[in-house]
Amino acid sequence: MSEKPLSDLKIERQECPKCEAVWINGVHTWRGTGNSGNELDLASLVCNKFGDEQCINPSKGIEGGQTWEERSGWVDGAMFERQKMLKELDDRLKGL
Repeated sequence: MSEKPLSDLKIERQECPKCEAVWINGVHTWRGTGNSGNELDLASLVCNKFGDEQCINPSKGIEGGQTWEERSGWVDGAMFERQKMLKELDDRLKGL
C-alpha cells in the first residue's frame, strides 16, 4: 500500500501590532466574528487616522471605505426602525 501524499495546506496568521487587526492567509478577518473584513473600511475607520509605521494594512493611506459618520447613520436608522416597531407593537397590545 502506498502512502498518501501530505497536503501542502497551511494557515498564515498576521496581526497588526498597532490595532490588532487580523489577516488569515492574506484576508482581513474581523476579530470575534471570523467574517471577512474590508481593508479599505479598516483604513478609513482606523489606520488612516491612528495608524503609524507599525500598521500592516495594505490599504493604509488609500482614501475611501466606510466612515464613522456612515456607520453612525446606519445605527441611528436601525434604532429608529426598532423604536417604531416597538411602538407599533405596544399600540397593538393596548388594543387587545
